[in-house]
Amino acid sequence: MIVQEVINHLEELAPLAYAEDFDNVGLLVGDKNAKVTGVLVSLDTLEAVVDEAILENCNLIVSFHPIIFKGLKKITGKTYVERVVLKAIKNDIAIYTMHTALDNALQGVNDRICTQLELINKRILIPQSSTIKKLTTYVPKYEATLLRNALFQVGAGSIGNYNECSFNVEGYGTYNGNENSNPSLGEKGQTHTEEETKISITYAKHLESKVLQTLFKTHSYEEVAYEITTLENKNQHIGIGMIAELEQPMDELSFLSYLKSKMNTECIRHSAFLNKNVKRIAVLGGSGSFAIQAAKAAGADVFITADLKYHDFFMAENNILLADIGHYESEQYTKSLLVAHLKKKITNFAIILSKTKTNPVKYF
Repeated sequence: MIVQEVINHLEELAPLAYAEDFDNVGLLVGDKNAKVTGVLVSLDTLEAVVDEAILENCNLIVSFHPIIFKGLKKITGKTYVERVVLKAIKNDIAIYTMHTALDNALQGVNDRICTQLELINKRILIPQSSTIKKLTTYVPKYEATLLRNALFQVGAGSIGNYNECSFNVEGYGTYNGNENSNPSLGEKGQTHTEEETKISITYAKHLESKVLQTLFKTHSYEEVAYEITTLENKNQHIGIGMIAELEQPMDELSFLSYLKSKMNTECIRHSAFLNKNVKRIAVLGGSGSFAIQAAKAAGADVFITADLKYHDFFMAENNILLADIGHYESEQYTKSLLVAHLKKKITNFAIILSKTKTNPVKYF
């Protein structure tokens, strides 16, 4: 198996098309065509992690956080980032990172937090916009079923819990090919009228390349007429954060004790207690202050996240309990998620969970 094949399995879980624009995801170091000897999965890629990969004979590191985030103008080993990149290159180790692509995945970072807390009735907190596209094309009526089925096969036409969705209108198309044309129906230089079906079908934006390849491969016309539009609909299966519920309500103090135990954190910074039971929980792994208002709007009793600043806690405004459990602590189970996913897909070589604890924050 080569590096690209492992990447393909990872992108089934979290397509890079849904990473945030500011992010740096994908293959950051290495050759996508290199043969894989083993995969080491880590939250971060530090020198100690590269050393662990060498020891375990793993030439691919799958990391949640990107080691290269801002542009590197030189690689001299002066910073920890440069030293990691140098060591990885010297030892022919590839580094692949997922970060916000996995944050925005339905079964990604935030789903894993909900699972750890045994929450139910999970849904996306902030659905991502501009992720649903619509293809409209025109095909000879007798080819409509063939084209629709081909598009369905590559994932087009899926809406929520429904598959093979399309809208079809029958009419007549006309065209007149010039002397350089080679029409599949009719004769060049003559106006041809063909009974056609107009097909409209939606698809997730990461499938666009496959959808267009299938359209051109299946359609019989020399020139395929089509249009693509981006829909305003929110994608309920892609987005940041999650909102879910406890099986049974808890008082606030009991819930924080439960949270501390389940998320294996040494410290929880929180806003003032509201003296009410906790039932509905919003979660967002990593830095999540930007989602406080969304958690409040969703009716969450508690919002679990990390990296809240002093003034962020004022935003609780006596109607939500904010709980900062730490950045590393909120994302620590992500690597277990990735190992489990890869082990289901790959059985012929080692998928190893990194033992290196990369949390830079210490507690006294």
